Amino acid sequence: MAFDASNLYKVGGANPGLWIYHSTDAVGDIDADGYFTNTTELKQYDVIFVIGSTGGTQTIDTFAVYSATGSTVQVRVLA
Repeated sequence: MAFDASNLYKVGGANPGLWIYHSTDAVGDIDADGYFTNTTELKQYDVIFVIGSTGGTQTIDTFAVYSATGSTVQVRVLA
């Protein structure tokens, strides 16, 4: 599937931003470069709690935005 901006929610007024994103996509898909496209809301150093799915089982992972230039956002899952 693809990024759905309607499932991205900012938590409070934290700076850097703290976000929750819900998707039926697997964490490996969400971690791919270019997944978070067409959004200018995410900024470098923001943190995203991602509720995803692997084999039908919900997962929760934490991502960090390491690059955000215009609508090009790159994230990495934190171990």
